[in-house]
Amino acid sequence: MHLAFATLGCPGAPLDHVLELAKGNNISGLELRAAPDEFTHTGLTAAQRRELRTRIEDAGLEILAVSSYVKLCAVEDQPLEAHLELAADLGARGVRVFPGDDPGTTDATDAGTADSPTPGEIRALDRVTSAPRDVHILLETHDSHSAGRQVAALCALLDADAPGHNVKVIWDSSHTWSHGETPAEAFNLLQPWLEFVQVKDSDSRQDYRPVAIGAGDFPVHDLLQTLDGTDYPVSLEWELKWHPHLPPLEEALPAALAWLS
Repeated sequence: MHLAFATLGCPGAPLDHVLELAKGNNISGLELRAAPDEFTHTGLTAAQRRELRTRIEDAGLEILAVSSYVKLCAVEDQPLEAHLELAADLGARGVRVFPGDDPGTTDATDAGTADSPTPGEIRALDRVTSAPRDVHILLETHDSHSAGRQVAALCALLDADAPGHNVKVIWDSSHTWSHGETPAEAFNLLQPWLEFVQVKDSDSRQDYRPVAIGAGDFPVHDLLQTLDGTDYPVSLEWELKWHPHLPPLEEALPAALAWLS
């Protein structure tokens, strides 16, 4: 299993610290949170981008995603193109984006939306069609499209109306589970577009609140059985930035390695 982690789990930490965490925990990949308070952001100069890429590659690591906060379906001025350029300069697989459709326009109980796209999904289609295609747009199962069936329907719309598009999927397995899909069901829906898998433990008895590894009831054994025989990277999305009750990444990574093995 190719294991990775998101720098969301060590907010504000310098690159040296991230590389040490990776080296000490048999990590092969990173999701780099892109924000002004992180060492990864769209304001980096060309020289800074070359140095960052070189140091990560020299450490034997792959950048799975530059994690933006672009909302693909939303009406906003988030700079998708600038993030795609940053990802290309860093040698990343792509840019993580959220769906971010208008509240109330999607229904997680629907079997799909490809035949009747929302205005937000039409906006997403327009943005995808006009975006550079050097690296992937990596759509996470999140917010308005947390269910695998919703993201699969959106991707099917893109397949039909934007042939050759560069959208792939980041499967946040906790989100699809919280929306009633087993790991096997979500995987079967998302597999045609799947790039990598995010994992964390969460507690359904606390409204799917993220918790320390092993303290929740996320069906990790079902996930591992579903992924058996595949080579998708699995990334620990440790949301310490947003959930400070969680233990530090220094504790979470060894626990996650044991949990996933």
